[in-house]
Amino acid sequence: MARKPNYDFERRERERLKAIKVAEKAQAKKEARERARLENAPAADKPDAASDAEKT
Repeated sequence: MARKPNYDFERRERERLKAIKVAEKAQAKKEARERARLENAPAADKPDAASDAEKT
């Protein structure tokens, strides 16, 4: 005999798994933005050679 479907539980479970997946994706995007910001920030802070020549 087949089991009786529990539609409410199944829907809640799908929504829970979807929420976890969305949260993981958001966290990965946040980490990628932070990584990109850290990689670009030091390059912007370094003075270039032309500005060094003007100071002397």
